[in-house]
Amino acid sequence: MNRPNPDPESPVPPSSAPSPGKAVGGAHHAELDLEHFLPYRLSVLSNRVSSAIARVYSQRYALSVTEWRVMAVLGRYPGLSANEVAQRTAMDKVAVSRAVARLTEAGRLERETHDDDRRRSVLQLSPDGYKIYDEVAPMALAFEQRLLVDIDPAEREALFRLLDRLDELEMQAEAEMAADTR
Repeated sequence: MNRPNPDPESPVPPSSAPSPGKAVGGAHHAELDLEHFLPYRLSVLSNRVSSAIARVYSQRYALSVTEWRVMAVLGRYPGLSANEVAQRTAMDKVAVSRAVARLTEAGRLERETHDDDRRRSVLQLSPDGYKIYDEVAPMALAFEQRLLVDIDPAEREALFRLLDRLDELEMQAEAEMAADTR
């Protein structure tokens, strides 16, 4: 999958260089090298990792990936609104809202009115929700350890530094795009 850079002196990686495209059915189309397109690679990896751990908690607790993510965030940060959960997870607000409704109906979440703002509701795990959280969280951590076992500690540190940097750059790009549309 990794191809050598044809011009090692070039600061632009080959995946970022404009592609001449290709002809399909007589028409010329842009070409997107998915194997070297970061958003695609991150999405595929995220889906694979999420699916692997989801097999355990979906079978045992009838939880979807979205429901577990909501529970994981509220287990770490109780008292958030559904909007704040959506922001923290970068998940669609509608998907979070549906997950919150299912979790509340199943008795895994509790919704209360915020002390300072009666119009705002905040969420927290119920005792049943914490019971599940306390069982799934260690399984998730053990899965992470198995995933990272063959990665040197310095490489792990570099990986998390790069992920933090990519997150920072993405937020800057998003803010710039929002400013451009005004």
